[in-house]
Amino acid sequence: MDHRKAVFPGSFDPITIGHTDIIHRALALFDKVYVAIGHNTNKQYLFTLDQRLAWLQIVFAGEGRIVVAHYEGLTVDFCRQHQIGCIVRGLRSGIDFEYERTIAQLNHDLGQGIESVFLAARPEFSHISSTIVREILRHKGDARRFLPEGIVREFEV
Repeated sequence: MDHRKAVFPGSFDPITIGHTDIIHRALALFDKVYVAIGHNTNKQYLFTLDQRLAWLQIVFAGEGRIVVAHYEGLTVDFCRQHQIGCIVRGLRSGIDFEYERTIAQLNHDLGQGIESVFLAARPEFSHISSTIVREILRHKGDARRFLPEGIVREFEV
């Protein structure tokens, strides 16, 4: 496994400025960051996989160190397939930490040494989640201030 490569997995339904902040900060730690949409069988998605992939391509266009991808199955299997040694996760709160710590321990065990790196959300982004942004959008609210610049136009009310 290559510990100079990391994956930032998520549903990105939709991608938020909190996600992009974590991803850009991860570039300071890793040579290459895969932003990968994983399929979570427990989630009901608002946007299609194709739409979410297109948004990631727009947001990270021109950034040669970011690879946009998608996968089904376990994140550790995606890591093995691409020789990725680290999983990056953003933490907004202590509740996030408790959940992510358990997942990290399982990933380390299943992935035979794949490490997880936690980056704390900056205070100005700690209240932003895709879940909240989806609710705002479902109710025709203005969520543009929570979305990356490249895709804001698609959400004009």
